[in-house]
Amino acid sequence: MYIKVYSDAAEQPQTQQCSAGVLIIVNHKQYPVKRLLNATDNHEAEFQACELALKTLQQQLTTAEQHTAIVNYYTDSKIVADSIQKNYAKHYQEYVDCIQQLQQSFSMFFVNWIPDRDNQGAHQLALQALHRSERK
Repeated sequence: MYIKVYSDAAEQPQTQQCSAGVLIIVNHKQYPVKRLLNATDNHEAEFQACELALKTLQQQLTTAEQHTAIVNYYTDSKIVADSIQKNYAKHYQEYVDCIQQLQQSFSMFFVNWIPDRDNQGAHQLALQALHRSERK
């Protein structure tokens, strides 16, 4: 089973509220997720978005499906992509450790950095979560 997972974070500078957008694509079906986060900065929010993406994917798949899943994870955050590939982040190691643990559930896991313009689906979901919180 081949799966694409996109995540992005957004931050409202005035309120410092952060949110995540996740787009999971399995068999040409899209599964969107948007959620407010409890992050102190945008970098932390990007790590939390990745963690949310992998936890959501685990919940959607059976254990057998997880063990055959080939996951291509896409992020526009250089620090997240680099940290996962190096298994190290100076200030966010607890997130890297959690993400490394989560990715072991899948048969294969690839991390891909993409430019912002190629991550619009997840980005729009993150913005929607922020805008929804502003209206409350």
